[in-house]
Amino acid sequence: MADPSHLTSPAPDAASSERLRIAIAQTEVAFDARVNGPRIRSQMREAAAAGARLIQFTEGVMSGYPSGPGKQALAGWDIDWSALQAELEETAALAADLSLWTVIGAAHRLTPPHCPHNSLYVISDRGEIAGRYDKRLLSYTEVTQWFAPGARSLVFEVDGFHIACLLCIEIQFPELFVECSQLGADLVLLSTFSRDPMFAIQAQGHAACGAFWLGFSVPAQYSDAAPAGLVGPDGRWIAQAPADGQPWLVIADLDRRDETLRVALRQARPWRERARSGELHQAARVEDARSLVTDRF
Repeated sequence: MADPSHLTSPAPDAASSERLRIAIAQTEVAFDARVNGPRIRSQMREAAAAGARLIQFTEGVMSGYPSGPGKQALAGWDIDWSALQAELEETAALAADLSLWTVIGAAHRLTPPHCPHNSLYVISDRGEIAGRYDKRLLSYTEVTQWFAPGARSLVFEVDGFHIACLLCIEIQFPELFVECSQLGADLVLLSTFSRDPMFAIQAQGHAACGAFWLGFSVPAQYSDAAPAGLVGPDGRWIAQAPADGQPWLVIADLDRRDETLRVALRQARPWRERARSGELHQAARVEDARSLVTDRF
């Protein structure tokens, strides 16, 4: 993969670098940014009131996403770019007012006749665009009809935690999660517009293999199959919304001092990093004739 973009927030103090409170939004998503914007900002205010430093929204939460039954999905997708721009700018201003890092899914316009990117905007707690992740591995329909693929990974930092972003069907590509581990991600934000319950199971597996936290955000109307939540570095759900198809906000802490995560964070994670680098196993390999013979007991 291409070199990642690395973005940072101001250096945290010792206490803040051990714990990060985040909110994972389960939002009802419409095809109209003027409908989605107020819903997003309402959940941002709720997250800030709960003490969250970052809120994660689902894929396409601001622009809408051309998925599911109906003519809009089948006949194409007409985005009101002026309305989308206005809603994103108002949302960025609120992020500054709330001092809340905000990760929002939206289409990103390219120069015609190119299709847009399917993106996650990272808005800092100062209301600035701190980065943008463009989905790199698209579904067949996306890449042939709706979106242009992105080219690089993204890692940004909030209060001493390194955070990577991925989108929806990219959960089917383990190499992207290995890449997140190699880039030192403490948290992977996986925002999806899917009703596939397997995605939640895969999210647990990727988090456990990488020994990182994983934020799983879905639209409310698809959450009956796999609701939003936070998976811990041990692959277990720390917090999860009800599977009732309703809007919800999951508030959860990433806590490096949590003793239930001691093995995952202090033993499994560093050992796997050394194993992937080849450091441990290369030094332990031996020259032995019996090792080379593979057709005898």
